[in-house]
Amino acid sequence: MRDGYGRDIYYLRLSVTDLCNLRCVYCMPAQGVEKRRHEDILSIEELEEIALAAGRCGIRKIRLTGGEPLVRRGIVDICARTAAAPGVEEVCMTTNGLLLPGLAADLRRAGLRRVNISLDTLSPERYREVTRIGELDAALAGLRAALDNFETVKINAVLIGGEGEAEIPRMVELSRELPVEVRFIELMPIGECAHWPEGRFIPNTRVLEVVPELEPCGSSGVARLYSLPNAKGRVGLISPLSSHFCPECNRIRITPDGRLKPCLHSAQEIELRGLRGAELDAKLMEGICAKPMRHHLSAVSPSESLRGMSRIGG
Repeated sequence: MRDGYGRDIYYLRLSVTDLCNLRCVYCMPAQGVEKRRHEDILSIEELEEIALAAGRCGIRKIRLTGGEPLVRRGIVDICARTAAAPGVEEVCMTTNGLLLPGLAADLRRAGLRRVNISLDTLSPERYREVTRIGELDAALAGLRAALDNFETVKINAVLIGGEGEAEIPRMVELSRELPVEVRFIELMPIGECAHWPEGRFIPNTRVLEVVPELEPCGSSGVARLYSLPNAKGRVGLISPLSSHFCPECNRIRITPDGRLKPCLHSAQEIELRGLRGAELDAKLMEGICAKPMRHHLSAVSPSESLRGMSRIGG
């Protein structure tokens, strides 16, 4: 379905939980988020209804997100029901990977084909600093499980100015060694980092300055792609701040408590809970038509969203 600006909106990011087994500094408060009552988040049946309605409204791709989606009870069942929705051609997931060794095979059988692993560093000390409680070895075990089970594996690395810039060469080198796409995503001023110092928000061109041997090799969605000579994988640059991709935006988001966000950085939310069938379809179409032309995010102008990323879905 097309929005009011003629963009084809075929991608839904569906958050199944706002809980997480990490506490990344740019995403969550140190104490985590308050656990909601079971009845305050979308049930498995409600998630299935949304997937069915999404397929009827022209959504062809659904990404399951969180929080950390793998901590959601019944995640394999959720994945299977989503993949079975008529019209939905692709189900993928963004995860920190910590629980993948025990779940990857079941998720593959349920219909999951692509995963993005959140991994900002290959330094054990830096990983603990960024995640507050995580162990790098567990994340790398998850990455290995992903490579063993899924067709496409991407790594999401948030680019943070300052000490985070030292991670760039090692993360790029992963794309030489492994058949993965290492995606550098510019840090956005939303939620926990909405008022961080301006110097923490750096453009993705910094990656090309640090690793000048990267050569352009096309694009994929909102990512500009590069590769090292003779590399097994690729590097993607996603630039929501320095080169916003609003004219090519193709997605809507639904929060774990059932609110549709036409734009990540807008305060607008549309309640979906309690709706089924034609009523639910109509609200989804309303959300698609309500997408703004663009956001007004910058390093000195934080997101207008009333929620942080963990409460929205990454």
